[in-house]
Amino acid sequence: MTASAEERIDRFNKARMPARVSTWRRSGIPILRGPAIAVIALVLILGFLSVYPLSMLLYGSLHSTPPGMAGTFNLDGYREVITRQNLITLLNTVGISLAKTIPSVVIAVVLAWILARTDTPFRGTLEVLITLPFFIPPILTAMAWGMLGNPQVGLLNQLFQWATGSSIAPINVYSYGGVVWHMMQYSVPFLFLLIVDAFRAMDPSLEEAARMCGAARWRTFRTITLQLMLPALTGAAILSFIRGIENFESPLFFGSPAGIRVITTDIYDSINQRSPPQYQYATATSFVIMVLLFLIVLLQWKLLRGRSFTTVTGKGYSPGVVKLGRWRWATFTFCVSFFFLTVILPIGQLFIGSFFKFFGFYQRDMLTLDHYRAVFGSSEFWRGLGNTMYLGLAGASLTMVLGGVVAYVSVRTKWRGRLLIDAMAWLPWMMPGIVLGVGFLWGFALLPHAVPIYGTIWALLLAYISLGTPLSVRVMSSAYAQLSYDLEECSRVHGANWLQTMWRVVIALAWPSFAIGWVLIFFGIMRELSASVLLYSVGSEVLSVVLLKLWANGNAEQVSVIGLIMMALVLIFRWVQLKIMKSQLGTLRA
Repeated sequence: MTASAEERIDRFNKARMPARVSTWRRSGIPILRGPAIAVIALVLILGFLSVYPLSMLLYGSLHSTPPGMAGTFNLDGYREVITRQNLITLLNTVGISLAKTIPSVVIAVVLAWILARTDTPFRGTLEVLITLPFFIPPILTAMAWGMLGNPQVGLLNQLFQWATGSSIAPINVYSYGGVVWHMMQYSVPFLFLLIVDAFRAMDPSLEEAARMCGAARWRTFRTITLQLMLPALTGAAILSFIRGIENFESPLFFGSPAGIRVITTDIYDSINQRSPPQYQYATATSFVIMVLLFLIVLLQWKLLRGRSFTTVTGKGYSPGVVKLGRWRWATFTFCVSFFFLTVILPIGQLFIGSFFKFFGFYQRDMLTLDHYRAVFGSSEFWRGLGNTMYLGLAGASLTMVLGGVVAYVSVRTKWRGRLLIDAMAWLPWMMPGIVLGVGFLWGFALLPHAVPIYGTIWALLLAYISLGTPLSVRVMSSAYAQLSYDLEECSRVHGANWLQTMWRVVIALAWPSFAIGWVLIFFGIMRELSASVLLYSVGSEVLSVVLLKLWANGNAEQVSVIGLIMMALVLIFRWVQLKIMKSQLGTLRA
């Protein structure tokens, strides 16, 4: 039997092991070889980024005083959670998440089917446009829709009143509908990205067999296509539901003014809007979220356990394209309408609002450039921009390096402890940003004074790395899984050491995925608000926090200016990402 590539490499390494290792082993001195040292280092790093804040949540939920103060341990925080008002808050959270998930799944399935399985014109361009809302920071569109759908001076209501002569304001974003609508703008592209490839990968012969047996097109779609896509649809829907429970921006901007409470805004208000801050209650509530999300994941496993959904076999096939005839322009219009509502309208509002003296008064004599001068002359803006760029560049780089190492250990080695490392890396995926922020808030406050992280920019950097690690591990795991072990073996046999093999072979082949992951992590850092608003201090504000403070102070016009600048950054980095993806696809085809 031929030895595997990994076994041959292991024997090769043992043959090159210095003789003194055997001497140390005979003397009884314990030896930590390279793999053991690497595993221990990764466990310590990931433990600090995931297990430590989780343990601090448990500590804080039982501690009676704020972080850093002496107190006693009790269950008062959990007693406060079990109230009628908090039950309503929990029902609000679950209800709003369901209300946005169900229509989002329907719209995403329709969009994915249109762009993957029909002859709709300009499908490639439409796919890029439809996914763009996912990369725009939610705080930007939240503020834009706050100006578009304001019941008193919103632009859409003014246009309706001007066109009809009515005094009625039909749109009010400060409502349950406003919360759900804004959450859907990010949920639909998110779901689309998760399920569109499932449409492309499905063997069309399965649907053709149903049609030949007399099934109508709708029945075929309902009983064959959707049933076979159940894993992708269920997984995507549950992830979307979880993101709805975690959502912070939509309930903060549109729910709080209307008295609509959800779990995330309740945690935020407990710390930032109450005197004195109720840290124990906020931390206990955070634990409730963790338990709820864990139960949801268990539900997903139970639904799909033991079921087979094979749609891709060894037989060759090409994805079927449905000829829509004249209806292809209707599907084209549907896709363009989604892009218009989710991107053009809010960004257009930011553009218009940046040139008028006062939001809601759009007369010619109100035109001005004062808001641009105020923003560019603001030290807080430049400090926020500098912090955002620094944290984005450093955070994305460090997160991808960590994710790359974790993925390499999990996918391409048989080291003991790799499963533990992989589980620890995925743990932050179950922790909403505001929950992780509360955990780190306690954790940093209780660190020794010799470790000055609390209240510094390093607190934000560590939180961003923790939140981004699951994504980086997933991206790099997929990249490593495509590389043959023979490539590393050939390099080692020809005399290259491990570092040379990693740099010249593994990293050289995996760098396009690394670059794509880097851009995605950078986007995530730019749009993160929930953890940032809890961990920032004077001097470490990021742009999302600067925007929130300006909005709270009624400076919607300056918000528009900064929003346009952030949108320009989004477009630049999205363009870079698409160029890298196109280059990678060209390399794979070659």
